[in-house]
Amino acid sequence: MSSPDTVIAALRSEYDLLAQQVAVFSDDDLAGPSAASEWDISQVLSHLGSGAEINRATLQAALDGTALGGREFNESVWDRWNAMSGRERADGYVVANRELTELYESLDADARKSLRIDVGFLPAPIDVATAGRMRLNEVAMHSWDIRVASDVNATLTPQAVRELLHGEPDLTAWISKPEHLDGESLVLHVTTSEPESDFALNLTTPVSTGFEVADKYDGTLTLPAEAWLRLKAGRLAPRHTPTGIVTTGVADLDLLRKVFPGY
Repeated sequence: MSSPDTVIAALRSEYDLLAQQVAVFSDDDLAGPSAASEWDISQVLSHLGSGAEINRATLQAALDGTALGGREFNESVWDRWNAMSGRERADGYVVANRELTELYESLDADARKSLRIDVGFLPAPIDVATAGRMRLNEVAMHSWDIRVASDVNATLTPQAVRELLHGEPDLTAWISKPEHLDGESLVLHVTTSEPESDFALNLTTPVSTGFEVADKYDGTLTLPAEAWLRLKAGRLAPRHTPTGIVTTGVADLDLLRKVFPGY
């Protein structure tokens, strides 16, 4: 399990990388398509910027011991960002994500260990590492949506991959569509590289992963860890699939793309 320190460091790295790219975007760049369905690049930045604002308010509420703003607050933030121009979204992203990152970085050792954050949609408050990792997942995937628009071979950053590979919360059940299995129950032995890992992908209802790999399984999937994370997030279309992925048995990438259609 990664620590809050490494998660926060990864958040900083992701922010710095995308902020540098945003700084040189023209208005035409911002209006260009991203890999996120039906969103141009400015809309992806709007999503990240509004999310940063809401995440910062949530973290601050935990620090202050106050109640969350709730759905009404969130909707007011989304409405404001939706009304912005592309340039305003880009500039707003840089500010809002810097403020969120700096708030995470300002947490002292005790807060990083003991603070519990009510995010409003989970059954119980979560620790700093888990909250930061949820935000990192969102930032890493949507940053990739932007980078891949100009680089078809773009990948997730190694620092983010290390934090996200087996970090909590495990959203596998939530983001998968087991109805595409047509009632079958299958087990795949998944092996990743960079970093190395072995685990079982249980294709059933609900879809899950686990570290107990049975002696008998229905297929194997061997791929880079960053490709595995993009597969789960619906971001491993054929044109964005690296060479060297190996499948055996029923480990069919087309089926897995249907089970993990993305978000």
